[in-house]
Amino acid sequence: MLRPGSTTAGDGREQQCDGGAPIRVLLVEDDEGDAVLVEELLADAGMSVDLHRTRSLDEALGALDVDCVLLDLGLPDAVGLGGLQRLLAAGAPAVVVLTGLSGTDLGLQALAAGAQDYLVKGEADAGMLGRSVRYAVQRRRSEATERALYRSQVRAEETARLERALLPVPAVLDASLEVGVGYRAGRDGLLGGDFYDVVERPDGRVLAIVGDVCGHGPDAAALGATLRTAWRTLVLAGTPTGSILPLLERVLAAERWAEEIFTTAAMLEVAPSRRSADLYNAGHPVPLLLGPPSRLLPPDRRGRAIGVPVPGDWEPQRLDLGDRWRLMMYTDGIIEATVDGGRIGKAGLVEVVDDALTQGTPSLVEDVIAQVRRRHGGQLADDAAAVVLGWAGGTP
Repeated sequence: MLRPGSTTAGDGREQQCDGGAPIRVLLVEDDEGDAVLVEELLADAGMSVDLHRTRSLDEALGALDVDCVLLDLGLPDAVGLGGLQRLLAAGAPAVVVLTGLSGTDLGLQALAAGAQDYLVKGEADAGMLGRSVRYAVQRRRSEATERALYRSQVRAEETARLERALLPVPAVLDASLEVGVGYRAGRDGLLGGDFYDVVERPDGRVLAIVGDVCGHGPDAAALGATLRTAWRTLVLAGTPTGSILPLLERVLAAERWAEEIFTTAAMLEVAPSRRSADLYNAGHPVPLLLGPPSRLLPPDRRGRAIGVPVPGDWEPQRLDLGDRWRLMMYTDGIIEATVDGGRIGKAGLVEVVDDALTQGTPSLVEDVIAQVRRRHGGQLADDAAAVVLGWAGGTP
């Protein structure tokens, strides 16, 4: 009898299956004679097999870290398809059923229940058993690959839908106003709760928002998309600017999945003259007034985050901008990037922005995010979104 754990080819030389590592096979068989027969057939098949054996289904359920299971349908603790079903429910890999009954439809029922193949004891030779094991493993791997590909496609489609909701095209008609937007997903490319939007009203006022839902993943992304859509709807409906954030908070309260979920946001309303703007800050990092040298705007009217149950409203901070100006709003994914073990912070962001301005980049937002990622050393841990608005004089 061959030692448990390995079979060899008939000439004593261990053979590799398809040029790879030995196939890990679990034999679930209580009959000693049948177990010896299976070992001999695998050896005669010229396969390299790391073979282990259990004598009961309960024992097998704790030994499923293998490539293939050879399952006897007549065990002391499981008879018929019930054992197969329990094995598959426990996450078994490819399963080849061994049955002692010939001329019945039990084998076909096993295939319908999820087995990769079935063999009748006493009728299967070495070639049949070897092919059955190899093909079962390959089919199982192909199925796993197809499932992973399908999940990837579904995830890509969901991401694309969320991107369309989170990352809209700015609705601005004024050609004299510079509008730049940018976004990079963090971690494994999954969207988070960062969002932005820019909309021009019929009277010439331009409203812009950058927001960040706390948390990561699809729930945060979905809530961010909902808030962004609600914000644009409120702006297009002519809602007074001072009422937008309170109404957005009502949307957040109705849509969030937990009471502790909140959102920070910076909202800017640029006057029709383009020489002034009102800034509404809901617990968000303060914008930059671009130079060079660039500088942070003073946080004179920084209000609470949206959804945090503490007293306080959002009062506008008047910004006198003059004839030439550029402002950048951003999410904290940018300033929380790490450089040399510490966060890049607001001072580091000012340095990055001024470096980009000195180089005269054609796309300031994209270049700033790219530079932050380079200093960070790769993909950021959190989402990063930014909006740049600017005016160089002329007729609005």
